[in-house]
Amino acid sequence: MGKSLNENRRIVERYIAALPDGFDELARLRHEEFVEEWPQSGETIRGHANYRAIHEQYPGGTPETERRRLVGSEDRWVMTPTFTPIRIVGAGDTYTAEFSAVYPELGAQWIVSIIELRDGKVIKQTTYFAQPFEAAAWRAAWVDRNPEPVQEVR
Repeated sequence: MGKSLNENRRIVERYIAALPDGFDELARLRHEEFVEEWPQSGETIRGHANYRAIHEQYPGGTPETERRRLVGSEDRWVMTPTFTPIRIVGAGDTYTAEFSAVYPELGAQWIVSIIELRDGKVIKQTTYFAQPFEAAAWRAAWVDRNPEPVQEVR
């Protein structure tokens, strides 16, 4: 029998708070058959050990993150501009998390992860990476512009 909605939400919140380099907590929260897919590059990471090795071997080292909790109408996580969780939505065994990140070699990125649970553990994460782009001038009359969309926290 699956976990309750509130239990699954708490698991995903702990998981998101541990990303990208809270390796011990991530290991506790991941299913033994954990897989992460990166569809844009065609890569599949099988197992937590491979995930950890990739992040430990990241050129220039894993980016430093500073975690602080904000309390307001809803709890939010805030990290340095290198990795900022924005929002978590979902129910049951499937959740979606949105992040903004700044990579030394790539610059600003939007990141969306679809997180799937089995037996109260994260079994699969599918992550998409997208660079911001300049809005087309031709549609300016019909849109609102955010001055710094990648750094915005909703």
